[in-house]
Amino acid sequence: MMSEHELQKFFKGKSVLVTGVAGFIGYWVAEYLLWCGAKVVGIDNLNEYYDSQLKLSRLALLEKHSHFVFRRLDLSDGASLKALFPEFDFDLVVHLAAQAGVRYSIDNPDAYTESNLVGFMNILEACRDNPVDHLVYASSSSVYGNSSESMFTEEQATDRPVSLYAATKKANEALAYSYAHLYQIPTTGLRFFTVYGPMGRPDMAYFKFAEAIRQKKPIDIYNEGDLYRDFTYIDDIVDGLVKVALKPPAASGGNAPHRILNIGNNKPVKLSYFVELLEQLLGCAAVKNYVGMQAGDVYRTCANIDRIHALVGFTPATPIEVGLERFVEWFREYRQL
Repeated sequence: MMSEHELQKFFKGKSVLVTGVAGFIGYWVAEYLLWCGAKVVGIDNLNEYYDSQLKLSRLALLEKHSHFVFRRLDLSDGASLKALFPEFDFDLVVHLAAQAGVRYSIDNPDAYTESNLVGFMNILEACRDNPVDHLVYASSSSVYGNSSESMFTEEQATDRPVSLYAATKKANEALAYSYAHLYQIPTTGLRFFTVYGPMGRPDMAYFKFAEAIRQKKPIDIYNEGDLYRDFTYIDDIVDGLVKVALKPPAASGGNAPHRILNIGNNKPVKLSYFVELLEQLLGCAAVKNYVGMQAGDVYRTCANIDRIHALVGFTPATPIEVGLERFVEWFREYRQL
């Protein structure tokens, strides 16, 4: 599979659009592409779903690169998005912007319609009018719903989403296939499995737990800690995404140039063990509040990664103990502990 030298050779001088660039995954993907020599244009609306200061901190680091351009832009503004494409003549689009969060979608459905549906349609329309070599977009493991399968494979039925967020991601996959079929846009959807790491999202469980533990505040342990998540470290996600970006799908046998790939760690971690690790790394016991299952949650996630491994050799290299230690090191510095 491709070495770092080969990746740099491929991306050098390429024009890449990264949406949601001030977000967690968007920031790290943009950093890596810039290191590879790409010209990165990042867009983000910098909304206040979580602390915008963290988004601005990520953005400030990206703006140190001479080949980085930032535009504050909302994906629901289709006219501005369409005007951006001919200005930069993108080779690759990495679409990561979305209204995130399973539980937030229950109380704020309109935010998901605007960003995840209207925004995604605008991306597809822009790629239709300004052809790119490859559109890589973020889907989610949440599309699998409360599956009884011990491991999620891309062939499984995903027509019973248990949250609005999951439903919008499933809709994205259907829309992407349609545009790939109609307009021959090479398109790959990546189903992310619980991404974590330094500079992560404050609304994610590991970040909220760390905050609560340091402040000696109670944390809600859903289903009494008997939940399993396929936590995937950010470096592994970036490595897989960038390598997939090099390999756009081709139309064959009447099929559209579109694919869906799981990208996860393939090693689910029990929530109770996850909390124990955080306690050890922070040197402080958590105040635990045991509660039942939350609406929209699923019991277990585990990615079958055979497809992405066969395509690009994707093999996650970061065990949860190492990944959480790196997160806590960053968290201590971030909170000046």
